[in-house]
Formats: sequence, C-alpha cells, structure tokens
Amino acid sequence: MPAFDLIIRGGTIVDGTGDARFTGDVAIKDGLIAQVGEVTGDAAKEIDASGLLITPGFVDIHTHYDGQATWDQEMAPSSWHGVTTVVMGNCGVGFAPAKPDKHEWLIGLMEGVEDIPGTALAEGMNWDWETFPEYLDALEELPRTVDVGTHVPHGSVRAYVLGDRERPGAVPAEEDIRQMSAIVEEGVRAGALGFSTSRTVLHRDVDGEVVPGTTATKEELIEIGRAMGRAGHGVFEMASDMKRDWDEFGWMGALSRETGLPCTYAALQSIAKEMPLDEQISSMRAENDNGANIVAQIALRGNGIVMAWRGTVHPFRLKPSWKEIEDLPWEEQKAKLFDPEFKAKMLGEQHDFSEVNQDIIGLIMVVCGGWNMQFEMDPDFNYEPTAAESILERAKAAGKTGDEYAYDLLCSDDGKGFIYLPILNYADGNLDFLHDLQNADDTVNSLSDGGAHCGTICDAASPTFMLQHWVRDRERGTIGLENAIKRQCADTARLYGLEDRGVLAPGYLADINIIDMERLKLGKPWLAFDLPAGGKRLLQKAEGYVATIKNGTVTFREGEWTGETPGGLIRGPQRAELAEAAE
Repeated sequence: MPAFDLIIRGGTIVDGTGDARFTGDVAIKDGLIAQVGEVTGDAAKEIDASGLLITPGFVDIHTHYDGQATWDQEMAPSSWHGVTTVVMGNCGVGFAPAKPDKHEWLIGLMEGVEDIPGTALAEGMNWDWETFPEYLDALEELPRTVDVGTHVPHGSVRAYVLGDRERPGAVPAEEDIRQMSAIVEEGVRAGALGFSTSRTVLHRDVDGEVVPGTTATKEELIEIGRAMGRAGHGVFEMASDMKRDWDEFGWMGALSRETGLPCTYAALQSIAKEMPLDEQISSMRAENDNGANIVAQIALRGNGIVMAWRGTVHPFRLKPSWKEIEDLPWEEQKAKLFDPEFKAKMLGEQHDFSEVNQDIIGLIMVVCGGWNMQFEMDPDFNYEPTAAESILERAKAAGKTGDEYAYDLLCSDDGKGFIYLPILNYADGNLDFLHDLQNADDTVNSLSDGGAHCGTICDAASPTFMLQHWVRDRERGTIGLENAIKRQCADTARLYGLEDRGVLAPGYLADINIIDMERLKLGKPWLAFDLPAGGKRLLQKAEGYVATIKNGTVTFREGEWTGETPGGLIRGPQRAELAEAAE
C-alpha cells in the first residue's frame, strides 16, 4: 500500500513562514502534510512540479460570500485564484441572526452595501435558520471547494434585537445592548471567528440609509467586544470613517487590552475618512505600543469601480437619455447606444444630480466626469496606470472630448468595454505608499471583498495581482516572493486563530497551490449573469494556477474545477496537532 496519498515532486517550495525558498517535495496523507523536503516512498498519485512554485493555499479574510456560500459549492471567483479559506460576514452585514420578517431588510442591507443582487439572494437562500448557530449548521451542510469562516454581523444583530426601532440614529437601551452581547457571545461560542461592524457613510442600504453600526456608541461596541472576551476568542472587525471625535483607536486599544483579542480595521486612502492613512497607522501603532493588538487590513491596489453599460455604475447613469432606456432588455439598449443620434443626444445632456445624497456628491461627480481619474481597461491593464494613460489624455490624443471617448470606449467590444475608476487607495496616482506597509508586522493583506460588489469590482483576484504585479512585474518597485506568500497565507490565518493552515510543514492542512510564475496572468474581466434569478457579477480568471489542492484533494487544474468539494465550515480557532500528525 502506498505510503502517501499524494506527492508533489521537485517544486520550488515557498513555505509561508517567510523563510527562503528551496527545491523539494511535499507528501500528503489523510488531508494533512506529512513530509516536506526530500520525500522517499511512493504515493497513490504524484504531481511533477519541476520549475513551478509550491505554496500554501491562500487565506482571504475579507469576503462577503454569506449568501453564496449557502448554495454555491465552487465559490468562484475566489477559488479560481488559489484561495482555499475565506472569512466572510465582514463590514457588519450578513444573514444571521434573522427573524422571518427581517429577511427582505437584510437582503436590502447587503444589496446596498455590497452590490450583491437582491433578487439573487432572495432566490438563492432558503433561510433555513433564525439564530446564528442555526446559520452555521446550514453552512455546514454544504461541502465546497474552500473552507468558510464567518463573523457575527452587527447589522443582523441590531435588526434582531431592535426590530422596527432599527434606523439611523437609534440608541439602544441597556437591555438591548445586553441582548446584542448575548447573541454575539452565543455566535462566537458556536464557532464564529469574530464580530464585524461598519461605520462609514459609503455603506448604505438599498434605500440609501446608513448602516446600523454607523451611529453606534463606543459603549455599545465595547460591550459587544467584551462578549467575545467571555467566549475566549474572536476578532473585532470594522470599517470606519475614522472621525477623530469617535476616538476609534482609543476604544479599540482599550478593548483589545482588556480582552486580549485583536481588533482589525480597513486601512485605506479614502475620501470618506477624516484621518489620512498615515495618521491612522500612527494612531494604531501608539495603541499597540501600549499593549493593544490592532491590525490594519490593507488592499494591494486601488479600490475602484469597473464601469460598463451593463454594470452597476457608468458615467452616464444620471443622463435623462439613459433613464429612458435603463429598464429595456440589453439588445434594445445596445441598439439605442449604437445609434449616432441617440449618442449625440445623450452627450449633449446635463447630468441630473437632484436625487444624489449630498454625502457622496463629490464621488458621483467624479464618476460622471472625472476623466483624469478614469482609465481604459486594456487587455494588459495593470491596475497601476499613470496620468498619461487616463481617459482625459487619451481623449486629447484622439481629438475627442472626455465624455465622447468614454462613451465610445464603453461601446467597444460589442458594448462590453470597461472603464476603471480607482476611488480609494489611489490619491497619489500610484501605489507607492503600500510598499512599506507590505513589510510591516501590524498590517495584513486583505479587502478583496470576494463575492461582493458584483457589478462594480472583481478584487477577489487580489492574490493573483499580488504575485503578478507586486512580486514580478511592478516597475516602481516589487516585494519579495517569500514575504508576499507569508502575508497571504500564514499572516492572515494567524490573525483569525487558524493555526492549522498557511504553512507548508508536517501536520498542517494540505491546502496547496502549484503555480507557474512565468505564465501567471490575470484575464480580462467579464460580466456574467449566472447568479440565481440571472443576477450579474463581474468575474476574472487567471492563467498559471497549475493546481489548487484543498485538504489533500485537487480542486482545480489549470483553472478548471475538478468537481471535488473537500472544504467545509470552520468553527472557531483551529490548532494544528503538529507532532502527532508528523509521525
């Protein structure tokens, strides 16, 4: 009988610890890594990895698959990019706990904040749960290509306790906060990896109302954090506008010191944040120097909008002519858009800003005409474009106005052209500020938003972008391969107490990528209409993933799903029984 189930032979091993790469083999048995280095003995199957990288599977801690994970086993697009573990329930939105009369409200909250089609969520979920533990049980019933862990989301908890009283500015009574804390403690004890909230005006429900956590007091948030402390584990995750009078770092630091648990937040250059990013980082470090454990989640590229005629956003959505055709079937829309008379009419109109919320009017104006900040998505688009590549400059070179060039661009490729608008993380017109942050111990690579913003972004490809752009191709300065892998594997896993993955060593889960770095390349995004009820989503594949392995089983070969579903639900921190498994 073979000694091992699978041996990967002769690859360049980057083990996730940050140590130097080396050439060797990886042996797998019973879903765990059995040996690393020079492996003797035979196996039921072997994979020749000569000339290829062998890395741990990627751990993505900031996703929004809360609905999709209840019906979809493939878990695309994250699973297409080497991700073997996702943590969802971020930013205070999710679907448990959920009283039956709040299903529609929770869908509207998720649709507004994360741009996941409400019709898809309504059709795809069976709502076979009410409490958070029951939601975990429902997730556990469906095997999938990746492991999933989740937070208890603030929006759902508030709606469950406050009912019809939940509205912007609502102030919970002491008993309300006690009930919310009890729900969070129950959820964490049942296996949630933490609690999440959102406190930014950029997050609004489908009706334009700010999300529940925006106006929560620090007293409410601290009491909920203490509930995790009683349960003994959990990460407090938050997106915030970082208003100085909220003293977010002060109370996060105090909570972390009291409970011993980590707090983590979305660290971005943002038009909504009162604190610039460097002040956020320095404030965080001041608290950490005083014994706190606060971790900044950083994105590796501009958080932007991919605009298209059939996407959620494009520069002409507020034109009267677009309003006339926005509800027509696509073929009828396309016929109008390709009509020279219709084009001339639309370009000659003013945008109608009358119904735009004044909190985001600046952003909307950039969408509608900030041609110096918008970029044509060429086939080899690298997501760090220069000012010379902007629509403004390309329009000048073509002898066109910005709006005419943008209109024609959206009509290219039979009406499937894309425009990229980096709203966050691109204030300097480059990504230089992220270089040092990717070498810091108090930051983690994050904010892919996998499964969310279906009609506007596709940042679930972030691990691929990290390797292609930051490690291999970036002309303005790269980062080391070993550091990049550590940050996307061991560092993200450890933050959430997932100590059984993210490293290639005996006893760890056999979650592995085999990658051809020379061939690694992001594909062109496309709009698919494959969610339940025909819901749309932006998707993006990549070349160069020779194989992805989850729990010792090959789930993807050359980017194609094998049909295997070895993944499941994560309940709470995971410890690796290293010594026993290595024997």
